[in-house]
Amino acid sequence: MINVEAAVPEMPLRGDLPKKQRMEMLQDGYLRAVAAAAGCTMAKPEPDDGIDWKLSHTSESHTADCQIDLKIQLKSTWTSAPNPPSGFVSVNLSNERLALLARSNVIVHRILVAMIVPDDIAKWVEASHDVFQLRHCAYWRSVTGVQSSGQKYTAVRVSTSQIFDDVALCAIMERICKGGAP
Repeated sequence: MINVEAAVPEMPLRGDLPKKQRMEMLQDGYLRAVAAAAGCTMAKPEPDDGIDWKLSHTSESHTADCQIDLKIQLKSTWTSAPNPPSGFVSVNLSNERLALLARSNVIVHRILVAMIVPDDIAKWVEASHDVFQLRHCAYWRSVTGVQSSGQKYTAVRVSTSQIFDDVALCAIMERICKGGAP
């Protein structure tokens, strides 16, 4: 008889998927959880047109239109500690991507969502019978009007006071439905 416990390695055998692709998947999972709790639908542009996701928030309580849309650009980093003492997380955007996000005369608003993840992939998720946790956190910012500052890339600061969760997403959609900005 085989001792099953002895055959289980201390560390799970993780696949060889590159870290950058894993980070994209983790961000998508975070966004899906937030969108579900906020009651939004999601669509991924195919092919990628410079925007990662389009969210729609439908409510008869919206005043201008019953359906409000929002475009999302996701970025992540492991170079910032959780809840950084500086009060912001910095992510690099290509100047081309920043120009797309920073447009001011738009029909559908755009935001940047920046997520801090642990450097150690084994610390990204934790599950128990009553909770499933993703580490660490995502923050949001409208970059409307921001100008590029680097030759190819621009470091964009996102305040850690703007946690991206379902409550924040609902508030963003409500401001947009009233004719305001995110």
